Amino acid sequence: MWDCGEFVSSCFKLQIPHPPGAPLFVLIGRFFIILFGDNPMTAAKAVNIMSALASGFTILFLFWTITHFARKTIQKAGETLSNNQVFAIMGAGIVGALAYTYSDSFWYSAVEGEVYALSSFFTAIVFWAILKWEHAVDHEEQTGINADRWIIFIFFMMGLSIGVHLLNLLTIPAIVMVYYYKRYKVTTKGVIWAFLIGCLITGIVQKAVIQYTINGAGYLDIFAVNSLGLPFFSGFIIFFLLVAAAVWYGLKVARKNHWSFLRLGLWAFAFMLIGYSTYITTMIRSNADPAVDMYNVDNPMSLVGYLGRDQYGDFPLVYGQKFTAQPVDYKETSTKYVKANGHYVENGKDGHYVYEPDKMMLFPRVWDASNDQGHGDYYAQFLGIGKMQDGTYERDPDFMDNIKFFVSYQTYWMYFRYFMWNFAGKQNDVQGVFTGNIRDGNWISGIPFIDNTLYGDQSLMPDSSKNNKAHNKLFLLPFILGLIGLYYQNKADKRDTFVVFLLFFFTGMAIVLYLNQAGNQPRERDYAYVGSFYAFAVWIGLGVLQVREWLSKALSRSIATNLATVICLLAVPMLMAAQEWNDHDRSKKTLARDLAKDYLESCAPNAVLFSFGDNDTYPLWYAQEVEGIRPDIRVINYSLLGIDWYINQLRYKVNKSDPIDVIWNADQIQGRKRDYIRYNDKSGLPTNQYFDLYDMMKNYVGSDDPSKMTAAGGSEMINTFPVRKVSIPVDVNYVKQNGTVNLTDNVVSEVRFDIPKTVLMKNDLAVLNVIAANKWKRPIYFTAKFDELGFGQYLRKDGLSYRLVPVPGQEVNTDWMADKLMNKFGYGNANIPGVYFDEENRRHLNTIRTAYAELAFDLSAKGRKEEARKTLEKVDKMMLQENFPYGMISRGNMHNRNSIAFLEACYRSEDKALASKVLNSVKTDLQQQLKFYNSLSETKAEWMSYDKKTTEDYLQALGSMEQMYSGKPTPETGGSNMVNPVVPKDKPDATTTDTNSSKKTSF
Repeated sequence: MWDCGEFVSSCFKLQIPHPPGAPLFVLIGRFFIILFGDNPMTAAKAVNIMSALASGFTILFLFWTITHFARKTIQKAGETLSNNQVFAIMGAGIVGALAYTYSDSFWYSAVEGEVYALSSFFTAIVFWAILKWEHAVDHEEQTGINADRWIIFIFFMMGLSIGVHLLNLLTIPAIVMVYYYKRYKVTTKGVIWAFLIGCLITGIVQKAVIQYTINGAGYLDIFAVNSLGLPFFSGFIIFFLLVAAAVWYGLKVARKNHWSFLRLGLWAFAFMLIGYSTYITTMIRSNADPAVDMYNVDNPMSLVGYLGRDQYGDFPLVYGQKFTAQPVDYKETSTKYVKANGHYVENGKDGHYVYEPDKMMLFPRVWDASNDQGHGDYYAQFLGIGKMQDGTYERDPDFMDNIKFFVSYQTYWMYFRYFMWNFAGKQNDVQGVFTGNIRDGNWISGIPFIDNTLYGDQSLMPDSSKNNKAHNKLFLLPFILGLIGLYYQNKADKRDTFVVFLLFFFTGMAIVLYLNQAGNQPRERDYAYVGSFYAFAVWIGLGVLQVREWLSKALSRSIATNLATVICLLAVPMLMAAQEWNDHDRSKKTLARDLAKDYLESCAPNAVLFSFGDNDTYPLWYAQEVEGIRPDIRVINYSLLGIDWYINQLRYKVNKSDPIDVIWNADQIQGRKRDYIRYNDKSGLPTNQYFDLYDMMKNYVGSDDPSKMTAAGGSEMINTFPVRKVSIPVDVNYVKQNGTVNLTDNVVSEVRFDIPKTVLMKNDLAVLNVIAANKWKRPIYFTAKFDELGFGQYLRKDGLSYRLVPVPGQEVNTDWMADKLMNKFGYGNANIPGVYFDEENRRHLNTIRTAYAELAFDLSAKGRKEEARKTLEKVDKMMLQENFPYGMISRGNMHNRNSIAFLEACYRSEDKALASKVLNSVKTDLQQQLKFYNSLSETKAEWMSYDKKTTEDYLQALGSMEQMYSGKPTPETGGSNMVNPVVPKDKPDATTTDTNSSKKTSF
């Protein structure tokens, strides 16, 4: 799931993934795909094997790193290592390397088509390389070879790594410290300066090398194209030729004056740029307009924004706003440019919001004032700040609130919890949403006294948690051995301990400080800190040597060495492997691909399909771009529609999907134009009439007439929309002829709906434009029941996807949906025993299972109960209980909620055997949950009060359902269910004349 589909698609056709990109990953991935025969059916396997090989080499370099440090602690100057010492060093390397191999976070990323395995490889190789440099320095006189070649190699690897992920750069402070310890006389002042210089170099690489070089090349390209009339990229090439000339001249001066440090720095800079040059391929491929072309990086100026992740916005680090702040102004900064008609033209300006001084604070940790993703409400709930009825908060957070959030959420919940997952144990795979949730996603030790104190009596946890494959008990052994190793290394060599600590800190807590994560995150973020866990694995390995020392006090050195290695090997990496194997085995799981196929096969030919998130978009890209499943469908990501370049990409053909009319031209949506519009209730138009949507969007919202705009603060004017009642005309004969509706459908002559919002964002406008301009020519679908713009009653389920049809209030397209569910759908191999599905997988399996339940409701309501039973039994057969039980803990008990709806479908179809199976599973889980909640102490019980209440409610619903359907006639009508009632909607008669008919006059 997540980004894998996007990256495999990008590798297969050399396309452009989301910012800041990964061109080297894409190129290497493409090479592996070719090695596997350039076959769509083996492309994903090829990229996964690339990740597996990168992970394997990561472990190799970790082994060499640990043995380097171990040898330094054991070998005395001038001595030759004995066989026993060699065995001890090797034992330390094996234990530490294997411990990291089987650590939860690294293992998860190690075999998937994502950038993190290759990123770990680059992190490992550069840290190992500085240790090789350290070793080579001692042998410079004997070999006559300058050890600084390793420094240049390191910076070349760093340059390459930028084309994968930026984690590698965080090794720089540790690398600088190794260099200082080896080349200079060590003093306290010198250590401080070396640390600061390491931080400075990291910042210089991040800003000057990665961004300012491209920025400078971009501005020179603008000058060359616009002022000198040269072709695009001329200035870009000239800039780097000038940089090369400057480096050459600098090397010449350095050589002449014997400035070895300047010479080393220039070579390092040059080789870093050479490695970084993989981003040239991003601009080359973007100019070819591939199907996946994130950010449209077709020129150096857009590459700057791509690298800077501009589309994701910015966040404060040192000084910034409180989450309760409201912007009072908008300050424009640099100008953005795009290519147009042989020149660069302005495309709006970058900028940022300005807030009142009293709404600002130092070290802002509770900063996201937008609340777009509910972050503001999460801050308030976390800090105990109430929310008023008008949407404001009862008070501003103070600095202590800020620190509380930093310590409790950002540090403990979003870092230390992950750290302990890897080295202490893991409760289950259900995402933890807040620190008081003692049931989901916590770290555990497997030691009852500790776990019961922290989270309540764990023996009373539901079986669905205790039997969760991610329920891993490591008994704190990896954590303890790592602390022992830290003690051992600090005792033997404080300098090396500080080097490893710097790696540990900068790839752990420094990331916490930099990311400044708001809550709640859409997914667990443990993968971001694997560099920190890598450093801790070094100490796990060195812990073997301390255990060896302790055993040597009672046993011979030889026996102590062997016994320490065996004990540590069994107690740590072998335990980790045994506990975590089953929840890291994804060998037979094909859910992402099958989910995409289910969405696509639900759609009619030549459809437009709106998707909403990573996990319903990236699998669709993979299915279309790699396996060629339904290339006639145009997939449109709703989130990306807020950006002009993405809307413009709809204007050209992709695969077998024709261009889409978006009403407005590129200039009308350029930059910040129509980023949002407001409802103008003073337009003077009647509020009780429906107005033509196409006419409104084209002639009113699309107009730059000042009379149709309003002030947005200062001199800025924004567009408005004059009415909220809109309509789309329907040619009844046409929609029946082209298959938009069934011949038996009751079709309205106009689709009427009320826009519920007073502010429409650019992505909302794009959806309305596509719908209005389509005029029922192409099928329009959504991957979810989308009602944010008011037309939800016209969405009818055709499988997994919802189709916009001029038939109000009809939930299911029965025969179409039955054909797709019974003949076309895949299930991710959930019918194969032993396949593991994590929480995100289960959410999507629930989407599929729920579709079958909805169809069964509909069939039962229409008296087709035999078909309903076959439908339910089909999905039951394809989703084994051992892989995907009906009763299971989940966030908000949504899993059991869905299963209760499925249970009612069983009752209504009179499938008593299946109903009994579902009932027993769900009831058992709910009863076990309730038993656990009732065992909690006052504070813990309060934390889990919401979950306890939902559990009691669902148990009551089960009881009512049992009573209703036991021995009583089954209701024959109505498609709703007890858990998720469907409110009956008025169904306008298409033949009825309404006095509030749509106004046909032009805007």
